[in-house]
Amino acid sequence: MTERKSDFERSISAVRTHLCARAPFFGSLALFAGVKADDQIPTIATNGKDILINRQFFAALTPAEQEGFFLHQVLHAALLHVPRGRGREKERWNIAADIVVNGILDKEGYSLPADSPRDLMLESRTVEEVYDLLQQPYYVSRCFQLTNPDLLTQLSDGSLPTHETSPAQQKILEDFWRNAQEQARIIAETSMHGTLPSYFNREFGAVKASQLNWRHYLWRFLVHTPMDFSGFDRRFIGQRIYLDALEGESVQIVVAVDTSGSIMDEQIRAFLGEVQGILRAYPHLKCDLYFIDTEAHGPHRLTAHSPLPTPVGGGGTDFRPFFEQIERNYDLSAALVGVYLTDGYGEFPETPPRFPLLWVVTAGGLDAEYFRFGEVIRLVN
Repeated sequence: MTERKSDFERSISAVRTHLCARAPFFGSLALFAGVKADDQIPTIATNGKDILINRQFFAALTPAEQEGFFLHQVLHAALLHVPRGRGREKERWNIAADIVVNGILDKEGYSLPADSPRDLMLESRTVEEVYDLLQQPYYVSRCFQLTNPDLLTQLSDGSLPTHETSPAQQKILEDFWRNAQEQARIIAETSMHGTLPSYFNREFGAVKASQLNWRHYLWRFLVHTPMDFSGFDRRFIGQRIYLDALEGESVQIVVAVDTSGSIMDEQIRAFLGEVQGILRAYPHLKCDLYFIDTEAHGPHRLTAHSPLPTPVGGGGTDFRPFFEQIERNYDLSAALVGVYLTDGYGEFPETPPRFPLLWVVTAGGLDAEYFRFGEVIRLVN
């Protein structure tokens, strides 16, 4: 004999069915999420895999509210907001994740609680960017209120994946949701509803791409230069060697720091401190530092243990003086690589440089697709 579904189970089935009919992408993700009744939590939350729901709270909602609350948690889980928050301040991360998810839901026309955290300037960014930007004085003064701490660090029975989960468990969770995302995308693209909305692509891309820490990327970019960019230095063609194996050869790094006022002091210190760490590890590297607003201030020779020079600037942003300095003053037939710390809002040169370049872009900066050349990584904690 078939067991009758409870009112709660019927409500969840109705929500999932309506989501699938209304938006195949979101509905497909909802089918991957496990659901557990948990009356110890006040409303509704997620541990990164399952949606945990207070049955009395859920029953008191209208059907539209049930759908909005449920999908809110599904997106937290599917976008890996629980494992991505590992090592971060939990309340600020939760607020950042809520801002991004609420922006998606609002654009799709779903119901949101009246006191939901919102910010039109932030919600189209990744959660990592929003998390960093919430530290800036303007946003601190706005005092976002976390009305529902819905990213749980542990289940009531203690068995959930958490912020402190093991690397193996975290990989299982990430693989599960990446697979769910790909299947949901295929369903959406083959349905009459077409492709995923463009405003979702930035946060979706943050999950889809490998989450390579910017520090690791910077090291890889600079340390592996002769092998990865051998087309720019013919002396290294065919030599499958890393920089620390070279004898008597050196690579010139030219670092530019945007000092137009949009770069926070702690971001500059973190970035330049990492560059100094690379110089300590690889003595073959030579590094010149420029501060750039509408002019190029420098060069300052940056060594492994030298004190950092005081930033100079404060005007507008123009990238061209930096590249003009390089063209005039450096041997471009030698091994040379550039790194530029900026928010990305400035005047680009008409012609791409004749050396490999890495843009290190601050939280809230220009989208990577608008950089005319070079590689782009984002400086987020």
